[in-house]
Amino acid sequence: MAIKTENELGAIVVSENVIARIAGIATSNCYGVVGMAYKSTTDNIAALLKWDSITKGIKVNTEEDKITLDLHVILEYGVNIKVICESIISNVTYAVESATGFKVGKVTVNVEGIRIDE
Repeated sequence: MAIKTENELGAIVVSENVIARIAGIATSNCYGVVGMAYKSTTDNIAALLKWDSITKGIKVNTEEDKITLDLHVILEYGVNIKVICESIISNVTYAVESATGFKVGKVTVNVEGIRIDE
């Protein structure tokens, strides 16, 4: 479901896919993030998503005028997970609020894996 606002001039509707794309780009730009993850419910294995399917690792819920985001990420080995997640929450909140004009109620970051580059 999309988030919508109306005034005397008309209505503005922002789809969840647009919100997910904004959040995905903001997340991918954070230091230590390898990419978004998609967790399969059948085999319970997280897979790294390619750039064009970045929104599959994000669940968007819109209730009234608040946005709730659930992000699934894969991080780089050796980073401080808590600090990176706080950075993701801050960047995503700022990016979504400034791009859409709607308030973000909650951002949940789920670390699905750690990638070790050899």
